[in-house]
Amino acid sequence: MTERLVRVLELPVPVEVLWAFHERPDAFALLQPPWEASEVIALPKSLEVGARAVLGAKLGPLTLRIEAEHVAYEQGRSFTDTMLRGPFRSWVHEHLCEPTATGSRLVDTVDYELPFGALGKLFGGAMVRRRLDRLFTYRHEVTLRECLAAVAEGRPRRGGRGGEAA
Repeated sequence: MTERLVRVLELPVPVEVLWAFHERPDAFALLQPPWEASEVIALPKSLEVGARAVLGAKLGPLTLRIEAEHVAYEQGRSFTDTMLRGPFRSWVHEHLCEPTATGSRLVDTVDYELPFGALGKLFGGAMVRRRLDRLFTYRHEVTLRECLAAVAEGRPRRGGRGGEAA
């Protein structure tokens, strides 16, 4: 059974700044919370279709390899990744960046399915939901902090393609 998680972050910065943050080569690593015992093995080279990220995540004494690939991309607006290998039966994450009257909005929508069907949901569903809530709270805090810093430092906005340096 597929679950949906939607998290929205309102930012007082132009949408170009929000998008530029996601294009930064270090953004993926910055968004990994320090309490998760994970190691970035390969960073995505861009946000575009075909770009891949690989993590090594500690699960007790084991290291689980997590691989994700970008499967949809609309310059300056959205990108979507799907998990190819990892702890979920399925995982599709859309990152949507929208302009607003007061700045911009980031909408993270994740459709995921736990392994083991109804048993997975029964025994792990609440714990997974809590971990995802904590993860996206952290990611939105980092995104806000980095976007505000970019505006304060007068970093140029980019119109370039994914993966270019800021």
